[in-house]
Amino acid sequence: MTGHILATLLPVFLIAAAGALYGRLRSTNIATLNTLNMELFVPLLVFAVLADRQAVLADYAWLGAAAALVVLGSGALLWPLANRLGLDRRIFLPSMMFNNSGNMGVPLLVFAFGEAALPAAVVVFIVEMLLHFSLGLYMLDPRVSIKRLLKMPIVAASLAGLVVNLGEVALPGWLLEAMHMLGEVCIPLMLFALGVRLLEVDLSDWRTGLLGALLCPLSGLVIALPLMLVLPLDALSLATLLVFAALPPAVLNYLVAEQYNLAPQKVASIVLIGNLGSLVVMPLVLGATFAWVHPPL
Repeated sequence: MTGHILATLLPVFLIAAAGALYGRLRSTNIATLNTLNMELFVPLLVFAVLADRQAVLADYAWLGAAAALVVLGSGALLWPLANRLGLDRRIFLPSMMFNNSGNMGVPLLVFAFGEAALPAAVVVFIVEMLLHFSLGLYMLDPRVSIKRLLKMPIVAASLAGLVVNLGEVALPGWLLEAMHMLGEVCIPLMLFALGVRLLEVDLSDWRTGLLGALLCPLSGLVIALPLMLVLPLDALSLATLLVFAALPPAVLNYLVAEQYNLAPQKVASIVLIGNLGSLVVMPLVLGATFAWVHPPL
């Protein structure tokens, strides 16, 4: 099992390393790549996943609610600690709350539990994304208006995808395929851009990165474990929630920090070290999941 998990996680680091190597050899306008990703590729991915109705959202209401509580609870749990340690909440807390449910969580869950896990994986991914691009942006800039949020491509795409999914609107297969192909560009591009940015990481931030690598999965699990005991979740949803809670910080945290010019080097350090830490955390969590939850394979 450890070998399988490493085979899933290592491509994340190889793509980031490719970005770092390219950035070292050639001058790269990473801000342009980030803007293209945020305004086109990521919104298309979110809309396509919802619009092709891989997940019937109504069947996963409890799981979606639990995922939202994990995100919100992690922030509430770590807020006083961030204050006590003198950390900038706008920089530290989003990376602890919004995890790598897209480019790591979805493939990891499907690889671990089979195609039957895809709908549940999509649901927690969408919940995390919607919270990230609503509450997460408000945390960075409290002056952001609801009107401005609704105009953001990622938020508009999420809402449109929800309408299509819940309304059971059938879109042409060729259109969905084109959107899927464009949307899937965002995952390697995010990792590549992260690798380029890592060339500018201040190594003095390694302590914050190590702290985040520990607190991100720990805070998620502290919130998720009681929920697993009280909510009416089936075995596969329980397994999904447990893995979701332990995921490392999302690469999108760096992307958003880049756009808002909020210490992107420091956020990149938190993201990188947190994802490196997942090489230790995720095998342990998956081992516990198989031993305790027994999800169907």
